[in-house]
Amino acid sequence: MKKSLALLMASTVCATPVFAENLSVVGSWSSLPLHNQYEAPFWSETLPAASGGDITVELTTHNQMSLGLGDIYPLLGQGVYDVAMTVADYAVADAPELEGLDVPLIALTADEARAMVDAARPMVADIYRDRFNSHVLAIAPYPPQVVFCNHEISNLADLEGLKVRASGRMTAKLLEALGAEGVNVSFSEVPGALQNGVVDCAVTGAGSGYSAGWWEVSTHLLPIPLGGWDSVVTAINMDKWNSLSDDQKALIEGEIKTGFEDPAWASAQDALVNDIACLTGNGDCPSGDARSMTLVDVSDADFARARDILTGEVLPEWAERAGGDWATRWNDSVGKVVGVTIN
Repeated sequence: MKKSLALLMASTVCATPVFAENLSVVGSWSSLPLHNQYEAPFWSETLPAASGGDITVELTTHNQMSLGLGDIYPLLGQGVYDVAMTVADYAVADAPELEGLDVPLIALTADEARAMVDAARPMVADIYRDRFNSHVLAIAPYPPQVVFCNHEISNLADLEGLKVRASGRMTAKLLEALGAEGVNVSFSEVPGALQNGVVDCAVTGAGSGYSAGWWEVSTHLLPIPLGGWDSVVTAINMDKWNSLSDDQKALIEGEIKTGFEDPAWASAQDALVNDIACLTGNGDCPSGDARSMTLVDVSDADFARARDILTGEVLPEWAERAGGDWATRWNDSVGKVVGVTIN
């Protein structure tokens, strides 16, 4: 019996990695579907299981840690944690060139958005390496960023003169060009801001707005993607990345594509249709109880006007703000995919 027990203990020790690699991971908003359906299962279950115990994960989220949104990637670069993921637009104060990743009104379907992101990825990789000492592992979408209003509107022109919370800097510039006043309000503070009249409207993903209860404090939904797709970048501290073995790197990159990135993109298109149904009651709601927001039709004229402002004013201004050769790089990559050229 003693001999059998000793053999069992020895085999158990041999089957368990002597030094498991532990990753401290900071996820995006804990209340939203991207984290609950894709991020949390991947980091908590999929990757550790695929590694056979060679990689373990301690997972939290930036809102649970009360991190400033603009601090998430700089702290990642400093090695405060190993992996972080959040909306790229939160980092544009430190990296204005990053605004070129998620341009409003260019991608109208999930397939178009992924093609745009794939084209931008080499630029994004360079930005995260140089600005945040980190290596990009994945880029996943929130659904298209649409407009919630606690104010009666019937078309895009009705945003003129209203105070609107934007989802990113480029969206804010677009709203200002449309005659609205862009207001900087964090996602978690939007319901109170809408209720108290600090803002009249706010831009976010339809699903995010549904999950966060924005339908309780807004009446009208304008489903034009004024905020792009709010791309969420997952990155790992470069020093940590360089310390991993080649096998560990290959495992992480392979698993995160098939176990997180691909499924998140696959669900993005249907999510918009379902989320609009949930917010307005126009169709079946698979997420819970349907609400009764007024759905505002987007006319061809509305879309054409917004697109003209984007290409004629917003993108050229971004190119000047980003400086360097970023406009040329964007034209040669994203621009070719979406058929837009920044002059």
